[in-house]
Amino acid sequence: VQLQASGGGLVQAGGSLRLACAASGRTFSRYGMGWFRQAPGKEREFVAAIDQSGGSIYYADSVKGRFTISRDNAKNTVYLQMNSLKPEDTAIYYCAASRPPARTYYYSVNYDYWGQGTLVTVSS
Repeated sequence: VQLQASGGGLVQAGGSLRLACAASGRTFSRYGMGWFRQAPGKEREFVAAIDQSGGSIYYADSVKGRFTISRDNAKNTVYLQMNSLKPEDTAIYYCAASRPPARTYYYSVNYDYWGQGTLVTVSS
């Protein structure tokens, strides 16, 4: 599967952005999907994940209550709604797909396909 992330940009602190990740192929609904981010000079970190049906959702503590992950299997797309953005949210955001069977979504090694990343910059 190929993943294409979009929606990044420059926003002021307190603002909002909505990222989208479009997947190719007809098997999107079989994949768990996740968002990760990597800030300059830091390791890639988990942000959020959603299982195949959307019934189970996971968030990093740092974004809980501010970010919302969702998916539309009919459109082969997963979204990340980011509200109340902070300067520390500045990073390249990557979407990723995890093949079944379901694995722990928190770890990047459990994902099989990655998008190219979209840059989010939050100014103070």
